Amino acid sequence: MRVDQFDFDLPPELVALRPVEPKDAAKMLLAAPPDDLADHLVRDLPGLLREGDCLVFNDTRVIPAQLTGKRGEATIGATLHKRIDLRRWQAFIRNAKRLKPDDRIDFGEGVTAIAEARHDDGSFTLAFEGDEPVETLLERAGTMPLPPYIAGKRPTDAQDRTDYQTIFAEKDGAVAAPTASLHFTDDLLNRIDAAGITRETLTLHVGAGTFLPVKADDTDDHVMHSEWGKIDAATTKRLNGVRENGGRLIAVGTTVLRLIESAAGEDGSIRPFEGDTDIFITPGYKFRAIDGLMTNFHLPKSTLFMLVSALMGRERMQAVYAHAIQNAYRFYSYGDSSLLLPERN
Repeated sequence: MRVDQFDFDLPPELVALRPVEPKDAAKMLLAAPPDDLADHLVRDLPGLLREGDCLVFNDTRVIPAQLTGKRGEATIGATLHKRIDLRRWQAFIRNAKRLKPDDRIDFGEGVTAIAEARHDDGSFTLAFEGDEPVETLLERAGTMPLPPYIAGKRPTDAQDRTDYQTIFAEKDGAVAAPTASLHFTDDLLNRIDAAGITRETLTLHVGAGTFLPVKADDTDDHVMHSEWGKIDAATTKRLNGVRENGGRLIAVGTTVLRLIESAAGEDGSIRPFEGDTDIFITPGYKFRAIDGLMTNFHLPKSTLFMLVSALMGRERMQAVYAHAIQNAYRFYSYGDSSLLLPERN
C-alpha cells in the first residue's frame, strides 16, 4: 500500500510535552463496533471492559540511553538502540560523519566506548570500556531518550525520569517507553482487579527504531526494525485460557500487540517466545490472538498508525483520528489514549 494513504494533518499544538496529572485523568477515545465513538477518561476503563477480559502489559524498563560525548573536538550523540551482548550496543549516531570504526568516544563521567562496525542503516556498534555494568555507566552519564517530537521542543529534565517510566517497569532494556501504560495508577489497577478483569505482563524491549520515519513510498519497501521480546510458558497458558473461557485479550500498547501476534500460531494459540521480532502489521493482516488494543495517538505515516489501521480499518482510523483532532486530544508519548475494540470474527 502507498504510505501516503496513512497521512493526516496534525496541528503541532496537540503534541503533548508533559503528561496530565494524575495520569489516569488523560482522555481516552473509545472506538467500538459498529461505528461508535465515545469520549472517556482513562480512569473509566474498568467500566468499558467485561469481567473475564485480560489486560496485557509490557514490563520493560526504560534505561537512560541518550549519550553525548566527544571524539576529539567533534561532539557525538548516541541513542542506544539494541543490546548485542553485555558490553556492546547498537546505537544511532548524531554527527555520524565525524565518526569511523575504531574511534573512541568519551561520554564524560568516566564513560567511554569504542565505535566498532558501522551498519547499513548508519548506526554503529558501541563497545563500552571498563568492568562496570553498562547499566551503571548509563545511570551516570546518560539521559532519558525522549521521542524527537518532544526533545526537539524542550530539554529532558529530572521529571522525565519518573514521567517516562511505567508503573510496570521491571526489566531494564528499553530505550523508549511502552507509552500506553504510562496512564496507569495504583488506584486504577485496584479498580480493574475489583471489576474481575485480569492482568498479565510480558517483556518487549522497545528500540529507538520505533521513532524512525517510513522513508519508502510503498509499505512493501519498508524494512521494519527488530526488537527483543519474551513470553514465558506459564504466561502463554494463562493468556490462552482467557480466550478459551470467552474473555478478550486487550493489548496495552502496540509493543504488546506485536509480541503476542509474533508468538501466536495460525490457530490463534499463543506459544512461548524469546528472541527478536520485526513483525510489520499493515491492513490485510489477519490478527490471530488479540481482541483489542489500548494505545496512544500516533504519528502520520508511521508504522504504528498502519498497525491500528490494520486492526480497525484505514478509513475507520482516519475518522477516529479526525474526531480526536477536532476534540483536542493530546498526541504521542505523553498524550491521551484510545481503546480500539474491533468486531470479533
